[in-house]
Amino acid sequence: MPQPDLTLTPAGPALAPRYDDPRAGHRPAASGTTDHRPTNHRPAAHSGPAAPRPLPRNPYLRLFALPGTRGFTAGNLMARMPSGMFGISAVIMIAGRYDSYALAGAVTATGLAAGALTAPWIARQVDRRGQARVAVPAAAYMALGQLLLLLCVHGEAPVWTLFLITATTATAPNMGGMSRARWAHLLRDDPDALHTANAFEQALDELCFMLGPVLAAFLCSLLFPEAGTLVAAALLLGGALLLTRQRATEPPIAPRTAAGSPLRTRGMVPLLAVFLATGAIFGSMEVVALAFVDGPVAGPVLALQAAGSCAAGLLYGRARRTARLRTCLAALTVLMAMPLLAATTGSLLALAGGLLVAGMATAPTMLTGMGLVQRLTPASQLNEGMTLAVTALLAGVAAGSATGGWAADHAPFPAFGFLVPIAAASLALALCATTGVGRRIPART
Repeated sequence: MPQPDLTLTPAGPALAPRYDDPRAGHRPAASGTTDHRPTNHRPAAHSGPAAPRPLPRNPYLRLFALPGTRGFTAGNLMARMPSGMFGISAVIMIAGRYDSYALAGAVTATGLAAGALTAPWIARQVDRRGQARVAVPAAAYMALGQLLLLLCVHGEAPVWTLFLITATTATAPNMGGMSRARWAHLLRDDPDALHTANAFEQALDELCFMLGPVLAAFLCSLLFPEAGTLVAAALLLGGALLLTRQRATEPPIAPRTAAGSPLRTRGMVPLLAVFLATGAIFGSMEVVALAFVDGPVAGPVLALQAAGSCAAGLLYGRARRTARLRTCLAALTVLMAMPLLAATTGSLLALAGGLLVAGMATAPTMLTGMGLVQRLTPASQLNEGMTLAVTALLAGVAAGSATGGWAADHAPFPAFGFLVPIAAASLALALCATTGVGRRIPART
């Protein structure tokens, strides 16, 4: 029996009858004539509609066969890159002008703390008003604040102005969350493709983590100390404009539910606790690895962890089956022991390999966790739910950084600090196992 062709719709593959399908009947003739051809006659190539192009076999290429996906992905990548640039740019800029890394770190920490408070509110506005109406003003205000900070630092303004500007202009929207919300809308009827899209988004996160600091340091050293901040502000605003121009892929504003905050959704608070502990893994690993290497090669060595995560995430996105969050956290706990074992040898090359291997469980864990957030959160609160997850993750990064720094300063032996990421991973696994996160997820409303 003839098979129907596959044509591409915004929601995924759809079935469309061919003219040689007996169930489709005959092709209507032009007005005023009678078509005497049999129903199973294939029309000539010049007289019939163009045959739809076959879908690529690669699942990632199939994602970008959807109309508008390339445009919003390019804009999102532009706007997401500054997340890895603003911090190191501010440190270089402030430390160079005020000759104080302590001040630079305090100002940067103030921005992170303020962003953790404002991000859920901004995400709630995105859910209520739409991405186009909120993302651009929020990004423009953030970019303006960075320019004001730049001018104050350049003019050596009083220290309190740096804290004030940083705290009051930390309004960067969650660009990754908005991109994931678009994929969730486009692929709502295709869970396998949505899994691939989430894997791609996680790989972009790792790419920005690797390239953002390197790009900022390169610009600040090659041009002038303020160059990193200028480029990051331009990328944020330009990327937000490009993203929001893609109106066809923007999720419609869903009607508000009576559920209130996503925190009231059953299972969300335990999942956020797991994200908090998971963030502590990354924050502590970064600090203890930098303290252990302590040299110009520290950045490239640490970037290998992100490289391993990026590669594993892309491979995981091609899998047809996904693992449970508990399984991913168990693998993460085991692999976090690799840097500890490598550090005991005292070999920098061994540590680089250990970090590469340790990173391979990061992306699968994160995209599995974000998939649970998408399933738990009502559609009308999707951006807010994902932003809460990111906020919990960043809070864990801050706590892990502080704990890792203390362990590095008080280490009884050089590799002692690498015990902190293992402890954080064990805590995340214990929280997941004892609270039952991911066992029974209600259907998203």
